[in-house]
Amino acid sequence: MSPVVKRRGERFTLPGKYLLFILTVLCICLMLLTFGTNVFDKPLNTALGYVVIPFQQGIARAGEWLSRRSDELGQIRVLLDENARLKEEVAALTEENTLLQQDKYELNHLQELMELDQQYGDYKKIGARIISRDSGNWYTSFLIDKGSDDGLAEDMNVIAGGGLVGRITATGPNWARVTAIISDNSNVSAMTLASGDNLIVSGDLQMMSEGVITFTKLVDSKNVVVEGDKIVTSDISDKYLPNILIGYIHTINKDNNNLTKSGYITPAVDFEHLSEVLVITDLKQVVDETE
Repeated sequence: MSPVVKRRGERFTLPGKYLLFILTVLCICLMLLTFGTNVFDKPLNTALGYVVIPFQQGIARAGEWLSRRSDELGQIRVLLDENARLKEEVAALTEENTLLQQDKYELNHLQELMELDQQYGDYKKIGARIISRDSGNWYTSFLIDKGSDDGLAEDMNVIAGGGLVGRITATGPNWARVTAIISDNSNVSAMTLASGDNLIVSGDLQMMSEGVITFTKLVDSKNVVVEGDKIVTSDISDKYLPNILIGYIHTINKDNNNLTKSGYITPAVDFEHLSEVLVITDLKQVVDETE
């Protein structure tokens, strides 16, 4: 048998079973060395110190951060729910307060009308609510929710807020139009309550911006009329019942003729805020001189 001669250039190969045997022996030796000695303890601890521990610390910090965020989100949800509930309570309380204020406002007006009813107790009256008015800041002309079906008629006097508002100038079945004494075309025969001197009260929308209307033809020969005196409807008025309060003397001026005086009156009624009125159903009785 001829010997095996290795040719130049051929690669050395190790059979697979020998390679497996060598690796098995190497692994067994490493295992014995690891369990039997502490040769790898220090390198392993060093690796743990530089790699594993920082990684664990990072995970721990991330967990704590996520936990805090979760708690904060839970608290935010609770606060949002609480805020929504409080908003609902505030809305309900606001609505309730508005209704109470409205009730109080209406109650005050009703009390004023009751006092006015007692003040002019000799006259028959019917209450009415204002349902519309002409444009502008003042109640110069407006409609009320009572009409001819309720017994109302033209020239019936209308009062509110302690004094004279005006008179009815038109009626329908369930409505009536009231023209106020502050209208430019309004003239009322009046007198001073203290002295009984006569004068004419005229509407003046331009002066109402200052809260007054005009008066003229005051005969005050004794110079007893002063600012603050009450002005009421006179007995000689052909449209208005007597002794209904119109307002108070604001300013007095002597006319050029030195016989009469004129000036301004502060109305007793707040013509900027009206909602309910009283209509006096008694009409002024005028004597027909032709009879």
